[in-house]
Amino acid sequence: MILNVAYILFGLAALFFGGNWLVRGASRLAASLGVKPLVIGLTVVSFGTSVPELMVSLNAAFSGTSDIAIGNVVGSNIANIGLILAVSGLIVMIPIHFDLIKREIPVVIVGSLLIWIMAQNHEVNQLDGLLLVSILVVFNFFLIRASLRERLRPTEVKELVEEEGVVGPINRMSELGWIVLGLVVLLVGANRLVEGTVAVARALQVSEVFISLTLVAIGTSLPELVASVVAANKREGDILFGNIIGSNIFNLFGIVGITALVRPIAIAPRLANIEIPVMIGFALVLVVFVFRGRLPRWASALLLAAYFAFIVLLLADESNPTALTDLPAIFEATPVS
Repeated sequence: MILNVAYILFGLAALFFGGNWLVRGASRLAASLGVKPLVIGLTVVSFGTSVPELMVSLNAAFSGTSDIAIGNVVGSNIANIGLILAVSGLIVMIPIHFDLIKREIPVVIVGSLLIWIMAQNHEVNQLDGLLLVSILVVFNFFLIRASLRERLRPTEVKELVEEEGVVGPINRMSELGWIVLGLVVLLVGANRLVEGTVAVARALQVSEVFISLTLVAIGTSLPELVASVVAANKREGDILFGNIIGSNIFNLFGIVGITALVRPIAIAPRLANIEIPVMIGFALVLVVFVFRGRLPRWASALLLAAYFAFIVLLLADESNPTALTDLPAIFEATPVS
């Protein structure tokens, strides 16, 4: 058990540092190319901080633990809004960019509904995965095309580079090195995290669904938390909100889609009937505040309270022995004391 807990702690630390290094390189590289902060948040930062979820879901799919593969995405999307956005909103009142009203938030809601519809068959198959990935490609094509039309002026690029704490010109090869290093560390961390959490879940007779919705989901969301808190302290509302919304979009279309293309994902009835609707509910709540043009602190407090209520309900469900599921005997070489 001690070794498995060490695997979890090592995996979380690797995801944390790997995500930081990846975002560091990607953000500075994008800034040197004159990309707007909102686009950086929606693409480079959000996709970069979603790599831990992708690594964990792919690892879980190859290992035959579908509950972790899909529960990780659902739990991360709920945590992104109910925990990360809420905590960031308590630090500073978040202004919401108008572009998010007409583009990104509707995409999050549509993606959440698509996952729910697919879950009614208790599986996301390869055809579903192809559809999800295709939507993501089309969405990013139009987003990048729009960003190229609205590139930053030289003075704005200089200001953005200075915000990244860079002295002198950016060495793009060096930043690419940070990106590669971050990806490698994330891959190793994701592997250790899945091994440790599944082994501990088996030992404690806790369901994979619960583990993936809580520990794994929060652990893989650490890069988003770090990026969002930093953005909140800098009062970069566009990067903060773009990071969270962009991450949810990539989780829904990219992670579920890519994982399903590799191997169809089985979805437990509990996820289809409870957790996925909760994910949709958190996404719909955002619409109210988007039209207000800001996320006030009292609303952030309510989101955080709703998230903790969700965790409490999960714990209550786990206390019911009939809710426990048999965990497959994977990672047989992993010692359990």
